[in-house]
Amino acid sequence: MSSDSRRSENWRQQTQLLQPEQSDTSQFQSLSSAIERASTVVFPNAAALRQHDWRSDDQYAYGLSGTPTTRRLARKTALLESGKHCLLLPSGLAAINLTLLSLLKSGDYLLIPENAYRPTIEFAQYLHDRFGVGIDLYDPLHLDTVKFRPTTRLLWIESPGSISMEMADLPALCRLAETHGVLAAADATWAASIAMRPLELGADISIQALTKYQSGGSDVLMGSVTCLDSDLYYQLKMTHLRLGAGVSPDDCNLVLRSLAHYKLRYLAQDTAARRVANWLSQQKNIGIVLHPALEGNPGHHIWKRDCSAAASLFSFVFEPDISQVSIDRFIDQLQLFRIGYSWGGSHSLVLPFDLRNTRSSWPWRGGLVRLYIGLEDTEDLIRDLEHALSVI
Repeated sequence: MSSDSRRSENWRQQTQLLQPEQSDTSQFQSLSSAIERASTVVFPNAAALRQHDWRSDDQYAYGLSGTPTTRRLARKTALLESGKHCLLLPSGLAAINLTLLSLLKSGDYLLIPENAYRPTIEFAQYLHDRFGVGIDLYDPLHLDTVKFRPTTRLLWIESPGSISMEMADLPALCRLAETHGVLAAADATWAASIAMRPLELGADISIQALTKYQSGGSDVLMGSVTCLDSDLYYQLKMTHLRLGAGVSPDDCNLVLRSLAHYKLRYLAQDTAARRVANWLSQQKNIGIVLHPALEGNPGHHIWKRDCSAAASLFSFVFEPDISQVSIDRFIDQLQLFRIGYSWGGSHSLVLPFDLRNTRSSWPWRGGLVRLYIGLEDTEDLIRDLEHALSVI
């Protein structure tokens, strides 16, 4: 082992993340990494072709299964997640669906929280309708609603909910799953490997939408599935190979470029979002602001225990007497908050949601609006919200 290798083992995560990976034999040294593209990968001889092992991440066979660029991002993502193995997929939803397809078969049951990302629940319903996979819903705030069957194979966790923002007790849920011999998978996109790391809290699998903060530009779609156990990784990887769910090296390079400063963006936007959330909580016609870092938010004590920061994504609920027409007028009056799905980029976003008819345990009667706080000046964002609120 070289002295450089020994030193790097003692570097903190952020320092390791910034280091370029380059060949020691190259005469060209740069602070950026090359982009290696390929559909066809050539072998030096027939023996190498026959000896190829699909399980090895040090070998290459075809562009779909990886290039040095895609593997580089996978290693960086595993480092961020405190994991050992990582698969990259064309979107966060693809990462979710790969996990479900890999671990569930006809007759198995999935435990999924009511606050899960809606497309996750919809794909679970698709598996139920087409392949007979059972679904049991649970309330993420009440462990006594988590009911395991003999055929339950996977416990899904989303903390906080990407719209409702309640924090589930991830460590307790993972302990429950382990007690019943069930795998626990966590959608941890909100935490972005910064606020918390599910694998450190007991999860078997951590799923991220790298589309969000890791990309940071609102122009790349990508997802990741990370784990510690090698056998579990091979199970996931086999499905990945069967689906042909490769990612573009150029897209990977865009994410690699953003990783160096994504923690700085996350923390700066966290500060701005808390300021906006506190301001909103004092405004007329606002029933409640749903932000895990605010006192009184469902699961706030869990956030305080398990998290070191908060994403700049949160929701608020209007008072019940504010009509949906008025809420839509409020949204249309906003100038800095653009109407659009996704988040994690530089620009602030707004979306209306209605959980009143989709969540059996939803306690609020007013209309909900989700805000994503970007990198605009915080005072300008507050003035934009203040003007829009004045209309209603």
